[in-house]
Amino acid sequence: MPKWELFGRETWTMEGDPAICVIADTWLKGVQDYDILTAYEAFLKSADTPGAQNLMRPDIDPYIEDGYIPLNWFSADFSGDNSVSHALEYYVADYALSRLALALGRTEDAARFYARSLGYKNYYSREFQCLRPINRDGTFLSPFNPEDGANFTNAPGFHEGSAWNYSFAVPHDVAGHARLMGGNKVYVNKLQQVFDQGLYDPANEPDILYPYLFSRFKGYEKRTWEQVDRILRENYRNAPDGIPGNDDTGTMSAWAVFSMLGFYPDCPADPYYTLTRPTFDKAVLTLPDGHTLTITGKKKPSKALLDGKNKGFRVAHEDLTKARTLTWK
Repeated sequence: MPKWELFGRETWTMEGDPAICVIADTWLKGVQDYDILTAYEAFLKSADTPGAQNLMRPDIDPYIEDGYIPLNWFSADFSGDNSVSHALEYYVADYALSRLALALGRTEDAARFYARSLGYKNYYSREFQCLRPINRDGTFLSPFNPEDGANFTNAPGFHEGSAWNYSFAVPHDVAGHARLMGGNKVYVNKLQQVFDQGLYDPANEPDILYPYLFSRFKGYEKRTWEQVDRILRENYRNAPDGIPGNDDTGTMSAWAVFSMLGFYPDCPADPYYTLTRPTFDKAVLTLPDGHTLTITGKKKPSKALLDGKNKGFRVAHEDLTKARTLTWK
């Protein structure tokens, strides 16, 4: 499968195995007019082929054997060592592959890839409460400053970002991540600290999900609304430089469109959306079957109703796309 195209040519650069995420997510959301079994065989090649023959995942050998990629495992490119960044992308891709495998009846593959997706726990440092690079001897990198790498510079283990830009990039196991950190309150407080201390980067893909993570925890949903509102207000405007950074084939714009409409796809291959209060008083979407979904907002809402029913702040793709109204009251 393709990895990262530029000017019509494959570059084999950047972090992960993204085609799995895109196609598995698409399939599980009901767009299925293509040969998924051939795609699945291609996914298995990148997920299982040893690193010496694997352009998609050249550092896959320790990832499979140990569950993580140590520093300086293979010759890095001009950007330096990106071991943690690579591994995090592989975890998400393997989670997506596990969900697709389950849908296709490949239960053994599903279990195998799901187990792989939880390897992020190897990187967790209780000392810093974030993800931390691992040396080849299995010890954590030291000295270590989790703020190194901010503003698109490179720090050991992280590509174009700091540990804080990556440490919550585990959308497929939010509850497990919170338990690892010591509970929901610890998780939420540390996530809030990322915003309060200016460690969040709205122009960098690994952390653009962060505002939506608050909604996974009952009683903290309004923090999602507050952060999304603030990010839109401070970083998006009607001007030539009206987005916070490189649009990266539409990523920043797509984040803004979803966020302004009031729902966001929160994890590849999980057909769900996290809800946030919309920017517009009213928006009407025409869906593929021809019916319309009307979204109406209120400046200070307390709940969201889908066809008049309160389904909380995370809704299934099927429910959202069949609904006629999403009303904030």
